[in-house]
Amino acid sequence: MKPNWSTVDIPSLAGKTAIVTGANRGLGFEIALGLAGAGAKVVLACRTQAKGRLAMEDIQKRVPNADLELMQLDVADLASVRKFAEEFSKRHSRLDILCNNAAAILAPLGKTRDGFETHIGTNHFGAFALTGLLFDKLRSTPGARVVNTSSMAHKMTPGMDLDDLHFERKPYKEMDAYGKSKLAALLFTFELDRRLKKAGVEVISVAAHPGWSNTNPDQGGFFMRTMNRFMAQPAPMGALPALYACADADVKGGDYFGPGGFQQLKGHPARVECRPEARDANLANQLWKISEDATGVRFAF
Repeated sequence: MKPNWSTVDIPSLAGKTAIVTGANRGLGFEIALGLAGAGAKVVLACRTQAKGRLAMEDIQKRVPNADLELMQLDVADLASVRKFAEEFSKRHSRLDILCNNAAAILAPLGKTRDGFETHIGTNHFGAFALTGLLFDKLRSTPGARVVNTSSMAHKMTPGMDLDDLHFERKPYKEMDAYGKSKLAALLFTFELDRRLKKAGVEVISVAAHPGWSNTNPDQGGFFMRTMNRFMAQPAPMGALPALYACADADVKGGDYFGPGGFQQLKGHPARVECRPEARDANLANQLWKISEDATGVRFAF
């Protein structure tokens, strides 16, 4: 890997089609901007159309020849996920990059429209369902890749509790719920990679995390907002690992990217390590079955 890889190193993506979920702000916006700047057709999959339009206009100003499309998607609502996948499949003949970026972050205890705990429902079940529903489009596109967004928070939870994913018995803690959902994202990524390889399907499944990035300056209390302001790297830097995962020719299935600086907090993209549990094939297989039952989505390997 190039030590100081940045957006100027993104290869030409002309002729490629990408979906970026949660593209109207933060990391998602920067990822969409980077992909559009490299020539990809970018579908901005946003929950709120008004915010999506503003993001699209902003990208268009920065990249005048950008090929953009706005589509409504709420990954916390399986009906919305199904509608989006159906509509996208009708409109587009290929899908080169699916970047599952949209996320709930440190939300209070709550449930999605389908009755899932907010974090696991948004950050894992939504991404699992979307990927499965678009799988035919991915597998028919040479060199397609799935990029899931994880977080350093996946190390800040005691681990997956498959018998109580929705905090119906154990005490609810925001960081624990968020961390579990991001551990689930990695378990999904690496299990998808194993199943793709076993089936001989030439789709790449990888993950990335942004380190400590100031993607939501209004989030958290005064202390967290102050720390973000002075300690976190800006969102464009935080988006680089995902952009590398989306675009670089060096990427291989099962890779995990993050900032290459101290403790993966900041810096240019590098291959990074995750906690061993994230690569536990038995745990991942159990979560996969739970995800199929919860979403009603099965991958056509």
